[in-house]
Amino acid sequence: MSQSLFSSASLQVPTASNVGVLSAAASGLDRFITDQGGDLDLVFGRAGIDPERLRHPTLSLALPNYCQVLEEAARQSGCDNFGLRYGQQFQPRALGLLGYVGLCSDTLEEALKNFAAAFPYHQHSTLIRLVDCGECYRFDYQVRHGAILDRRQDAELTMGMALNLMRHVLGADWTPRAVAFEHERPEGWQEHSQAFGAPVQFGRPCNFLLLPKGDVHDKAMPERDANLLFLVQDVIRRLGEQDMRPSLLEEAGTQIRLALALGEPSLEQIAERLELTPAGLQRRLREENLSFSQLVEQTRRELALHYLRQRQRPISELAPLLGYSETSAFSRAFRRWFGVSPRQWRGDER
Repeated sequence: MSQSLFSSASLQVPTASNVGVLSAAASGLDRFITDQGGDLDLVFGRAGIDPERLRHPTLSLALPNYCQVLEEAARQSGCDNFGLRYGQQFQPRALGLLGYVGLCSDTLEEALKNFAAAFPYHQHSTLIRLVDCGECYRFDYQVRHGAILDRRQDAELTMGMALNLMRHVLGADWTPRAVAFEHERPEGWQEHSQAFGAPVQFGRPCNFLLLPKGDVHDKAMPERDANLLFLVQDVIRRLGEQDMRPSLLEEAGTQIRLALALGEPSLEQIAERLELTPAGLQRRLREENLSFSQLVEQTRRELALHYLRQRQRPISELAPLLGYSETSAFSRAFRRWFGVSPRQWRGDER
């Protein structure tokens, strides 16, 4: 096997409890936060992440915490394009198992297909696919976890990782045909065009790279290794036998978010969507030390902060999005949660 690629740590098998994203996705994150002027203790503390887990690439992080640490790093460091810059320096082999799936493939086209097929075992609740669009492939990526509302930094990081896999083979000057992001255009959007060397669109339904087929077809991977690829894919197939489904809390939170736009969600309504009885849902929530009303309130708090960070959205529009019939009811709840009004909170965040 190729010694330049293989390391025993990268091929350890995660356990069934590792539902989320493998820590390899955060390789070098602590150093990068520091380099951008961020406070590690503050960033990791707010995101609920134990920095020690980052030193073990086959341990997992909860996906909401992983996305949150990237958002917190951007806010706390003052680097709005944190994910974009982190992704630019993130090399494929740092992804461990997933990186080796790409690097050991025979051609770049096969690398992209193998990468997309293996990705669900690296990170759950995520869409990733290679779509045939005629003369181009479209490489789609989107987090679809109901508890994750702010995911811009993760999207820009992942598109940068995919770009680096392409440039590993095609050279540092290679550029895609086009790039798209689902989030709205940030202030520093010119940096995105410079990073990808291509037109960048914002506010699209999904994040994607558009890749000319002629660039990837029959383009040999420089470190291809059929034996190591077989070994890595065998490990990934065994991971597929483990339970990678979202937890009940994640699923319940997703259903509550969907229901809030129609008003106050009821226990019976959410239980039916989860194919549980009301008593069964209450019992499962008690096992998590939560009541249904506490989960609804927790979900509302998270959504309120998410919408308030969208400064173009008027505060007067938030109440119905959170299931309140009147703005005054939302304002009272917000003061109870955070000790200030929504308007004061938004002003303090500037």
